[in-house]
Amino acid sequence: MAVVPEEEGAALPRGDDRDSLFLQAGLLIPGNPDPVVVRVRNLSAGGMLAESPAPVTEGTALAVELGNVGTVSGRVVWAGEGKFGIAFDRQINPQAARRQVVRESDLPAYLRRSGLEPVPIYRRR
Repeated sequence: MAVVPEEEGAALPRGDDRDSLFLQAGLLIPGNPDPVVVRVRNLSAGGMLAESPAPVTEGTALAVELGNVGTVSGRVVWAGEGKFGIAFDRQINPQAARRQVVRESDLPAYLRRSGLEPVPIYRRR
């Protein structure tokens, strides 16, 4: 009986909880001045599965711009046809990436904080 690998991302430790989602993020690849837009298919505190036609190779150091989280550095731990896994250099809060950011101007007048600079306000789901 042939042994079939679990998935291309089998090299990543499976201990972290992963959020399956569909987000866009900016991938900052060394030597490329502009961020490459990638689809985030799943996200955990330690890494993510991304989908993009951008050519990346295993071991490449890069950074990812995730909404509400900021820029996170990491490295490509595996790469397949249009998909690749990134291990982050630091832990993140994956739930923060899912939060919707609301600007004060989007809020009704009675909820606005008058006299303060406009800052993002996070809305719980």
